[in-house]
Amino acid sequence: MYGLSPDMALAGTSLRNLLDQRKQLGKFPGDPKQYCTDILADLATGKTTTKTWELSDGRVISVINRPLPGGAWVSTHQDITELHRAQKKAQQAHERLTAVIDAMPAGLIFYDEQDRLVLSNKYFSEMHAATADIRVKGARFAEIMRAVVAREAPDAAAGQAEEWIAARLAAHAAAHDVSEHCYNDGRWLQVQTCRTADGGSIGIHIDITELKRREQQLNIQNMRFEAALENMTQGLAMFDRHRRLVICNARFAQLYDLPPELVTPGTEIEKILRYRVASGSHSGDIADFVQSRMAHAIKGEPSDSVLELRDGRLIAVGHRPMADGGWVSTHEDVTERRRSEDRIAHLARHDTLTGLPNRMRFREYMEGALARVRRGEMLALHCIDLDQFKGINDALGHVAGDALLMQVATRIRACVRETDLIARFGGDEFAVVQVGLQGPQDAGTLAGRIVRELSEPYDFDGPLAPMSASIGIAMAPADGSDADELLRKADIAMYRAKADGRRTFRLFEPDMDAALQARRLLALDLERALKMEEFDVFYQPVVNIATEEVTGFEALMRWRHPQRGLVLPSEFIPIAEEKGLILEVGEWVLRRACRDAAGWPPNLTVAVNLSPLQLRSRKLVRTVVHALAESGLPVSRLELEITESVLLQEDKDAAANLAQLKNLGVAIAMDDFGTGYSSLSSLHRFAFDKIKIDRSFVSDLSDQSGAIAIVRAVMSLANSLGIVVTAEGVETEEQLKRLRAEGCHEVQGYLFSPPRPSNEIADVLARCRHLLAQAA
Repeated sequence: MYGLSPDMALAGTSLRNLLDQRKQLGKFPGDPKQYCTDILADLATGKTTTKTWELSDGRVISVINRPLPGGAWVSTHQDITELHRAQKKAQQAHERLTAVIDAMPAGLIFYDEQDRLVLSNKYFSEMHAATADIRVKGARFAEIMRAVVAREAPDAAAGQAEEWIAARLAAHAAAHDVSEHCYNDGRWLQVQTCRTADGGSIGIHIDITELKRREQQLNIQNMRFEAALENMTQGLAMFDRHRRLVICNARFAQLYDLPPELVTPGTEIEKILRYRVASGSHSGDIADFVQSRMAHAIKGEPSDSVLELRDGRLIAVGHRPMADGGWVSTHEDVTERRRSEDRIAHLARHDTLTGLPNRMRFREYMEGALARVRRGEMLALHCIDLDQFKGINDALGHVAGDALLMQVATRIRACVRETDLIARFGGDEFAVVQVGLQGPQDAGTLAGRIVRELSEPYDFDGPLAPMSASIGIAMAPADGSDADELLRKADIAMYRAKADGRRTFRLFEPDMDAALQARRLLALDLERALKMEEFDVFYQPVVNIATEEVTGFEALMRWRHPQRGLVLPSEFIPIAEEKGLILEVGEWVLRRACRDAAGWPPNLTVAVNLSPLQLRSRKLVRTVVHALAESGLPVSRLELEITESVLLQEDKDAAANLAQLKNLGVAIAMDDFGTGYSSLSSLHRFAFDKIKIDRSFVSDLSDQSGAIAIVRAVMSLANSLGIVVTAEGVETEEQLKRLRAEGCHEVQGYLFSPPRPSNEIADVLARCRHLLAQAA
């Protein structure tokens, strides 16, 4: 236990010598001499003593000394480290529970089986401040109620205090009770009481003052109901429990071309359904259709379905049961929306230029392929990079470059089997996932074939364009069983192929990992940069196309490295995430951006990017609130940008943070929309204020490109959902003109200004005003 030498553990060794050696070994935290004096004094009294020591290595030891006749004693030593930790965890759990109870947005009070107060939370005390001195631990319920009558004066107790108290005592004794009370200060409280299994009770007090105020306004709202009903874009129909029409709006009749006699109250639903089939709205047998629709309507459960009409329209039908046995159905023509959804769903997983799967689809495929690897199969990941593409692209132009990439995609397709997957990550980066191979030689054979095919000349109605490719290969499971690890190693192997002369391939080898050393050095510099305040924030303007005014700026972080100069976030943010520094870095950027924006004209907003780790942090909302409070920046001027990859993980903490930020009034934008990480389902799961079209779609907005079709689809979807659309990467007047024609709301890019430091904001605004005035 103490690591003593064998010669010290012999009979006859003195206690002082044992303690001295333990002290030398760091296994005795006290003073040996004083301990000997104290223990002899304690044992002289004939009492058993207990001491607890915490050793330098973290262990906790319990020592019990029991006296024996003749002045001797027995000392037992027990390692209670785990017990000590368990007790500490229990204390922490109790403290967390108390914090949770105090954080509840309702008053909470507990009584024991004798109706004596056990505890109440902070909100309850604030809610009933007038009787706080009475509501102490041990106070009886009846006494508290009398104090409530005397000090808080419930309206119902006026002139009949005893009757009110008796009613409260009866409600308190019931298994469950809910009641509402109005107090002399105008507040309304809902009081919920329920008995616990041990005979005690729990009381929940909820402030419903605002709810009561709204109830008073209900009559006015009901007067407006009919106008709202008739102006709905959805058809709506309500039926009673006897399957008769109660009310419907004009849109319902219009969708199915119903005659006036079928939309009068009292019409049986069977007649309406039969007419819809007979009139040609629906195909198939009348009886089958009626039976199918009635099953949805009368089963008493919420249901949603989509009907395809004979003319090709798609109608989304929602059934919601009512308490009296009737139901409400909504009918919406979602034909165009579904078409847009299908287009965007495809775009979310495919490269718009080549039609190949993109990074998102690649990851989905890798997940299944790696599962088969774990069952004994082999996989090769090929990272392909074109050697001369940049020079060709610069020389021949982007149109020729795009044509070249499409030919590359065609040639790679011709090299692989149907079971393999080809993906384009962007630019001239491609990947092939090769499955069902027997060994590295199969991967080498495929890579060699791809290199040869891609090295053949390319014809562009002019000079032949020479080009080649370098390929890096990582094998699974030999080089790893994780998609990111395999990508990293295949990328390292690809750079080795380039270093070895290009137009070749290399399989990953461990000694290729030297590049990681440079990354580690950058990580060390990053930790120093936080302490030395080497970070800065640049700002790029966002322009409203309709008003031709700058409406805000996006905050973009920069690192002023003492040796490397200005370092972009793409180089150091991934390292910050890996090293656990991203929360600290992200908080610094948020505070700095809010502080800078507070000094701008009050009509300008500031947009700050959040990393996935920040969004999942439980400190995020508090950090945002503190940044706003410290800077004095109104919440309406702050916008936070996230990427779709966070929502795809369906993280509960991220979803909770988004909801709280939205409730605070912070605008939420989806960044990089359309790059392969975006999915339509996310726009339905969360009410975004803005979506930002990635710059890759703005670079080519010609009528022949797929990008313009994407922009139109996004604008159609955004307008239907009431979401602002910002196009990034606008560099030319022609791009601005096309985006304005497509109805895009905002633009951002080098046409107006590159990102600039905060001290140049006034100059940037002046340049933008001049540029916009010239464009007008």
